[in-house]
Amino acid sequence: MTEEKKRPALPRVPTRKILDTLRECYPDAHCELDFRNPFELLVATILSAQATDKKVNQITGPLFAKYPGPEELGSLTQAQLEQEIREIGLYKNKAKNILETCRLLMDRHGGDVPDRMEDLVQLPGVGRKTANVVLSNAFGVPAMAVDTHVLRVSNRIGLAAGDDPLVVEQQLTKRIPKREWSDAHHWLIWHGRRVCDARNPKCGTCALTEFCRHYRGLGRAGTRKKTGV
Repeated sequence: MTEEKKRPALPRVPTRKILDTLRECYPDAHCELDFRNPFELLVATILSAQATDKKVNQITGPLFAKYPGPEELGSLTQAQLEQEIREIGLYKNKAKNILETCRLLMDRHGGDVPDRMEDLVQLPGVGRKTANVVLSNAFGVPAMAVDTHVLRVSNRIGLAAGDDPLVVEQQLTKRIPKREWSDAHHWLIWHGRRVCDARNPKCGTCALTEFCRHYRGLGRAGTRKKTGV
């Protein structure tokens, strides 16, 4: 049996209508991390794992004012960087990854953040989601970053089926026109943050209930347990 056959079958849904509805609901959707350049976005996205964008922005504003690039930030000791970001969850491991990433940026990339997936994922603390966020928002490369919100919402409304972020990314990029990958990523995130909460979705105000498997009580039990679908 091929890998494709092992994947959950995608439900048939009106993808164009769903995307148009999301566009109408969130015409100004954008990355809510504050950044001025690819390096700042890279560090902010590493910090954002299991943390809110609001908390990350509170930390990175003062941090980047003092240490604006990989050379300056990379000059800190582990203990010094931990002190700077200690209000962020998992700060010890994130500090270690950020310092090593700064070193690799200086040694391998001349202090610049690379603009290729294969280079980005070689950096400590950078997986496909973080790489896609950087590619999309810092370099304008069409990309579909799958975080918990994208995973949950896309499963609930039938654009995807599964709890593996890579599989969901592949499903979404197959269904959604490439020119809309980055916008759709933001639409799904904003819907997840503002309406389609994991535990208490605001179904009464949701514009997507006619498409929603969760709303109709058709969500898969295995996915519901992990993603709130």
